[in-house]
Amino acid sequence: MQRRPFIIGIAGGSSSGKTTVTERLAALTGDDHLSLIELDSYYLDLGDAPIEQRRAVNYDHPDAFDWALLNDHLAALANGASVPVPVYDYALHNRSDQVRIVEPARIIVVDGILVFWDRALRERFDLKIFVDTAADIRLIRRLRRDVAERGRTPDFVIEQYLSKVRPAHERFIEPSKRHADVIIPEGGLNRPALEVLLARVREITLDE
Repeated sequence: MQRRPFIIGIAGGSSSGKTTVTERLAALTGDDHLSLIELDSYYLDLGDAPIEQRRAVNYDHPDAFDWALLNDHLAALANGASVPVPVYDYALHNRSDQVRIVEPARIIVVDGILVFWDRALRERFDLKIFVDTAADIRLIRRLRRDVAERGRTPDFVIEQYLSKVRPAHERFIEPSKRHADVIIPEGGLNRPALEVLLARVREITLDE
Protein backbone atom coordinates (compact mmCIF):
# COMPACT_ATOMS: atom_id res chain seq x y z
CA MET A 1 0.00 0.00 0.00
CA GLN A 2 1.33 3.43 -0.91
CA ARG A 3 2.28 5.54 2.06
CA ARG A 4 0.41 8.82 2.41
CA PRO A 5 2.68 11.84 1.87
CA PHE A 6 3.52 14.20 4.70
CA ILE A 7 2.07 17.57 3.69
CA ILE A 8 3.57 20.83 4.97
CA GLY A 9 2.01 24.27 4.57
CA ILE A 10 4.34 27.28 4.73
CA ALA A 11 2.64 30.66 5.06
CA GLY A 12 3.82 34.19 5.81
CA GLY A 13 3.88 37.65 4.36
CA SER A 14 5.20 38.49 0.92
CA SER A 15 9.01 38.13 0.85
CA SER A 16 9.09 36.87 4.44
CA GLY A 17 11.56 34.06 3.67
CA LYS A 18 9.21 31.16 2.92
CA THR A 19 11.33 30.06 -0.04
CA THR A 20 14.44 29.81 2.13
CA VAL A 21 12.63 27.48 4.52
CA THR A 22 11.40 25.38 1.60
CA GLU A 23 14.91 25.18 0.14
CA ARG A 24 16.29 23.97 3.45
CA LEU A 25 13.60 21.28 3.61
CA ALA A 26 14.46 20.20 0.07
CA ALA A 27 18.17 20.06 0.93
CA LEU A 28 17.36 17.92 3.96
CA THR A 29 15.11 15.43 2.20
CA GLY A 30 16.47 15.51 -1.36
CA ASP A 31 14.61 16.67 -4.44
CA ASP A 32 13.46 13.12 -5.16
CA HIS A 33 11.52 13.06 -1.91
CA LEU A 34 9.92 16.51 -1.98
CA SER A 35 7.40 18.11 -4.34
CA LEU A 36 6.63 21.82 -4.18
CA ILE A 37 3.29 23.48 -4.86
CA GLU A 38 3.36 27.29 -4.96
CA LEU A 39 0.16 29.18 -4.24
CA ASP A 40 1.07 31.78 -6.89
CA SER A 41 0.54 29.12 -9.54
CA TYR A 42 -3.15 29.12 -8.67
CA TYR A 43 -4.03 32.73 -9.38
CA LEU A 44 -7.32 32.72 -11.28
CA ASP A 45 -7.02 32.68 -15.05
CA LEU A 46 -8.08 36.16 -16.20
CA GLY A 47 -8.38 35.12 -19.83
CA ASP A 48 -8.45 37.99 -22.30
CA ALA A 49 -8.99 40.75 -19.73
CA PRO A 50 -7.09 43.95 -20.67
CA ILE A 51 -3.66 44.35 -19.08
CA GLU A 52 -4.84 47.44 -17.20
CA GLN A 53 -7.58 45.38 -15.57
CA ARG A 54 -5.14 42.61 -14.70
CA ARG A 55 -2.72 45.08 -13.13
CA ALA A 56 -5.51 46.45 -10.92
CA VAL A 57 -6.36 43.07 -9.34
CA ASN A 58 -5.50 42.66 -5.67
CA TYR A 59 -3.32 39.54 -5.85
CA ASP A 60 -2.95 39.43 -2.07
CA HIS A 61 -6.69 38.92 -1.53
CA PRO A 62 -8.12 35.40 -1.07
CA ASP A 63 -10.53 35.98 -3.98
CA ALA A 64 -7.57 36.07 -6.39
CA PHE A 65 -6.93 32.32 -6.08
CA ASP A 66 -8.47 29.15 -7.53
CA TRP A 67 -8.84 27.25 -4.27
CA ALA A 68 -10.89 24.44 -5.81
CA LEU A 69 -8.17 23.56 -8.32
CA LEU A 70 -5.46 23.68 -5.67
CA ASN A 71 -7.42 21.38 -3.38
CA ASP A 72 -8.09 18.99 -6.26
CA HIS A 73 -4.39 18.88 -7.16
CA LEU A 74 -3.30 18.28 -3.59
CA ALA A 75 -5.83 15.49 -3.20
CA ALA A 76 -4.54 13.87 -6.39
CA LEU A 77 -0.92 14.10 -5.23
CA ALA A 78 -1.89 12.56 -1.90
CA ASN A 79 -3.42 9.65 -3.83
CA GLY A 80 -0.26 9.10 -5.85
CA ALA A 81 -1.15 10.89 -9.09
CA SER A 82 0.84 13.58 -10.89
CA VAL A 83 -0.83 16.95 -11.56
CA PRO A 84 -0.48 19.70 -14.23
CA VAL A 85 0.21 22.85 -12.21
CA PRO A 86 -0.37 26.15 -14.06
CA VAL A 87 2.64 28.34 -14.78
CA TYR A 88 2.01 31.96 -13.85
CA ASP A 89 3.47 34.83 -15.91
CA TYR A 90 4.18 37.74 -13.56
CA ALA A 91 4.94 40.15 -16.41
CA LEU A 92 1.51 39.54 -17.94
CA HIS A 93 -0.36 39.24 -14.62
CA ASN A 94 -1.96 36.03 -15.86
CA ARG A 95 -1.50 32.31 -16.33
CA SER A 96 0.67 31.32 -19.25
CA ASP A 97 -0.32 28.55 -21.67
CA GLN A 98 2.19 26.21 -20.03
CA VAL A 99 1.89 23.77 -17.13
CA ARG A 100 4.44 22.18 -14.81
CA ILE A 101 3.96 18.49 -14.08
CA VAL A 102 4.37 17.86 -10.36
CA GLU A 103 4.93 14.28 -9.31
CA PRO A 104 3.81 12.74 -6.01
CA ALA A 105 6.52 12.53 -3.36
CA ARG A 106 7.07 11.49 0.24
CA ILE A 107 6.88 15.14 1.29
CA ILE A 108 4.68 17.79 -0.32
CA VAL A 109 5.23 21.45 0.52
CA VAL A 110 2.56 24.06 -0.21
CA ASP A 111 4.10 27.54 -0.08
CA GLY A 112 2.23 30.84 -0.22
CA ILE A 113 1.02 33.92 1.60
CA LEU A 114 -2.51 32.63 2.18
CA VAL A 115 -2.19 28.85 2.39
CA PHE A 116 -3.83 28.91 5.85
CA TRP A 117 -6.80 30.93 4.59
CA ASP A 118 -8.84 28.16 2.93
CA ARG A 119 -10.12 25.77 5.56
CA ALA A 120 -10.25 22.71 3.30
CA LEU A 121 -6.64 23.29 2.26
CA ARG A 122 -5.50 24.03 5.80
CA GLU A 123 -6.93 20.77 7.07
CA ARG A 124 -4.79 18.80 4.59
CA PHE A 125 -1.57 19.92 6.26
CA ASP A 126 0.26 17.67 8.69
CA LEU A 127 2.49 20.57 9.71
CA LYS A 128 1.72 24.29 9.42
CA ILE A 129 4.63 26.75 9.47
CA PHE A 130 4.32 30.53 9.56
CA VAL A 131 7.38 32.59 8.61
CA ASP A 132 7.16 35.86 10.56
CA THR A 133 9.35 38.73 9.30
CA ALA A 134 9.20 42.47 9.97
CA ALA A 135 7.28 44.58 7.45
CA ASP A 136 10.20 46.83 6.49
CA ILE A 137 12.42 43.85 5.67
CA ARG A 138 9.65 42.27 3.59
CA LEU A 139 9.09 45.49 1.65
CA ILE A 140 12.79 45.88 0.81
CA ARG A 141 13.02 42.27 -0.35
CA ARG A 142 9.84 42.57 -2.41
CA LEU A 143 11.04 45.76 -4.06
CA ARG A 144 14.34 44.18 -5.09
CA ARG A 145 12.70 40.97 -6.30
CA ASP A 146 9.86 42.52 -8.29
CA VAL A 147 12.13 44.97 -10.10
CA ALA A 148 14.83 42.39 -10.84
CA GLU A 149 12.68 39.35 -11.62
CA ARG A 150 9.11 40.40 -12.42
CA GLY A 151 9.43 43.43 -14.68
CA ARG A 152 7.99 45.91 -12.18
CA THR A 153 9.03 49.52 -11.65
CA PRO A 154 9.88 50.77 -8.14
CA ASP A 155 6.93 53.17 -8.22
CA PHE A 156 4.55 50.34 -9.15
CA VAL A 157 5.88 48.10 -6.36
CA ILE A 158 5.55 50.82 -3.71
CA GLU A 159 2.05 51.85 -4.81
CA GLN A 160 0.93 48.22 -4.90
CA TYR A 161 2.40 47.61 -1.46
CA LEU A 162 0.65 50.58 0.12
CA SER A 163 -2.73 50.08 -1.55
CA LYS A 164 -3.01 46.29 -1.61
CA VAL A 165 -0.17 44.27 -0.07
CA ARG A 166 -0.02 45.89 3.36
CA PRO A 167 -3.82 46.06 3.90
CA ALA A 168 -4.22 42.44 2.80
CA HIS A 169 -1.40 41.34 5.09
CA GLU A 170 -3.03 43.01 8.08
CA ARG A 171 -6.50 41.71 7.22
CA PHE A 172 -5.83 38.17 6.01
CA ILE A 173 -2.24 36.97 6.37
CA GLU A 174 -1.25 38.12 9.86
CA PRO A 175 -4.45 36.71 11.45
CA SER A 176 -3.81 33.32 9.80
CA LYS A 177 -0.76 32.95 12.04
CA ARG A 178 -3.05 31.57 14.74
CA HIS A 179 -3.42 28.38 12.70
CA ALA A 180 0.33 27.67 12.65
CA ASP A 181 1.93 24.80 14.52
CA VAL A 182 5.33 26.49 14.28
CA ILE A 183 6.21 30.19 13.94
CA ILE A 184 9.68 31.05 12.68
CA PRO A 185 10.68 34.68 13.31
CA GLU A 186 12.90 36.06 10.51
CA GLY A 187 12.47 32.96 8.36
CA GLY A 188 15.62 31.41 6.97
CA LEU A 189 17.79 33.85 8.92
CA ASN A 190 16.69 32.28 12.20
CA ARG A 191 19.09 29.38 12.13
CA PRO A 192 18.34 27.92 15.61
CA ALA A 193 14.59 27.78 14.94
CA LEU A 194 15.16 26.37 11.47
CA GLU A 195 17.45 23.63 12.77
CA VAL A 196 14.84 22.58 15.34
CA LEU A 197 12.21 22.45 12.59
CA LEU A 198 14.43 20.45 10.26
CA ALA A 199 15.23 17.96 13.00
CA ARG A 200 11.53 17.48 13.67
CA VAL A 201 10.71 17.03 9.99
CA ARG A 202 13.54 14.51 9.64
CA GLU A 203 12.18 12.57 12.60
CA ILE A 204 8.60 12.53 11.29
CA THR A 205 9.13 12.01 7.59
CA LEU A 206 12.28 9.95 7.18
CA ASP A 207 11.73 7.36 9.88
CA GLU A 208 10.84 4.35 7.77
